[in-house]
Amino acid sequence: MKQLAIIGRILFALPFAVIGLTHFLMTTQFLEMLSHSLFPGSIYAVILSGAMLIVASISILINKYVKVACLWLAGMLFIIIVSIHIPNLFFPEHFEQALNQLLKDSALLGASLMISFYLSTPKAVKE
Repeated sequence: MKQLAIIGRILFALPFAVIGLTHFLMTTQFLEMLSHSLFPGSIYAVILSGAMLIVASISILINKYVKVACLWLAGMLFIIIVSIHIPNLFFPEHFEQALNQLLKDSALLGASLMISFYLSTPKAVKE
């Protein structure tokens, strides 16, 4: 079971690291997504969020401060859903991509909350 937990931790963290890297490599595409959002769009916001995603994924991968990292990711995902994906649903040219991103980020938000809750529950004491 411990090996499955390690594999799950890796499979959960790696996509966040890749998405964080894409914030640096595809900055103009991320700025375009911010054009209709409620989020103040600037290159600094894109780069900062990319760096935060990378730091959180490293924390999860090395198994240090995982609960804090997952709660941080949940907060970031909630802000992204509310301020970027939902407003983009109202523009026909962004609707399909916004809906896909909304569903993906909602699932990741739920997983982040589940992981942080699982890590905060006390383990059963063996007698």
